[in-house]
Amino acid sequence: MKSLVAYQIHTSTSSGTRRTCLDRRRRRGDLRTRVLTRASSSSDRGLGLAGGLLSSLTGTLRGGRKGGKGGKGRTSIGRETSITTNEMGFGTWSWGNKLLWGYDESQDEELRQVFDLMVDNGVTFFDTADSYGTGKLEGRSEELLGRFARGRAARGDTTRVHIATKLAGYPWRTFSSRQWVDACRASLRRMGLEKISMAQLHWSTANYQPVQERVMWDGLVAMYDAGLVDAVGVSNYGPKQLRKIHAYLDKRGVPLASCQIQYSLLSRGKLQRDCKAACDDLGVTMVAYSPLGLGMLTGSYEVDDRGNWPALPNPRRILFNKVMPGAGPLLQTLGEVAAARGKTMSQVAINYCVSMGTVPIAGARNLEQARGNLGAIGWRLREGEVRALEIASDAVLKRTGGMQQNIFQTD
Repeated sequence: MKSLVAYQIHTSTSSGTRRTCLDRRRRRGDLRTRVLTRASSSSDRGLGLAGGLLSSLTGTLRGGRKGGKGGKGRTSIGRETSITTNEMGFGTWSWGNKLLWGYDESQDEELRQVFDLMVDNGVTFFDTADSYGTGKLEGRSEELLGRFARGRAARGDTTRVHIATKLAGYPWRTFSSRQWVDACRASLRRMGLEKISMAQLHWSTANYQPVQERVMWDGLVAMYDAGLVDAVGVSNYGPKQLRKIHAYLDKRGVPLASCQIQYSLLSRGKLQRDCKAACDDLGVTMVAYSPLGLGMLTGSYEVDDRGNWPALPNPRRILFNKVMPGAGPLLQTLGEVAAARGKTMSQVAINYCVSMGTVPIAGARNLEQARGNLGAIGWRLREGEVRALEIASDAVLKRTGGMQQNIFQTD
């Protein structure tokens, strides 16, 4: 792959102008920053999204996103809970998923090491679901998380690990709130725990089974009242439905801590903006799932190397076919920011979500990925870098449509 032509970014600082060039990345060692340089001419023509734009934007603005929290402080999940983490959480969708992520039971020991590494570095919010795991492995993610958490406790570790599981809106969970309490208890049995920090609705049924929606809300109240969870959350709820469930739960004294939504540089439209505004207004934390665009923002894939993309029958291939051919401008800008900061593209993509005031839950299937993800926290993108990324993102979203939104996503 052709290397990015060296360029210079001039960043305004209190002591004058600091020059950062590509050599800095090389001196920092193996950062695995990979950048698109062979995008189709139609992807690059007239967009002006590479070094010149980034240089001009970064040179005129400085500082983090207004309201963002710098440093390695703790981030609360929800306004009225004790759930905290070190700026980001951890998603375990891949644990147990053979179809999309190639899971194999032989990976379990390394996954335990991944879990310990994250907790040791302050990442203590772990997201899972009762549906995670393919076929006979359904629930495997919960099983592994519970095993790893119990193992740390048995070794005398007192770090509080917060597990948040999502309960699926299966059609047979339509008739009573008791069914949802039973589903929560089943998750607890798989984890070998008596209580977890949060139970979440995996999706809303408002668009196709509105009668079930109220049963689900009552189920959250019932499991909270039964002392099975410390808080509750939702996933794939848009701003309108989020306000409705928040009002319903608030009247019953149940804290709604979080709302998960697909959010990344490939998924940042009006829905995401309105959802973030609603979350801020309600004191609900917006959790960003798929912050790496199912791998497209990691730098591991090139737009013109289809042979290296996920292969069918992996469903990710369909999305790659749709987005990757037009993603060149964003990947190039992402790579330039990464090179200037001495970071990887994955780290910049995750940090973008942190800088926007969300809690991203990037996953990891091995120690290399986990160590890389940890490099996404403890710093902030500058305002000019954010603007350059968003301009490039807007161009790609206009051309490709970006990520396919979850079919259960509500308004």
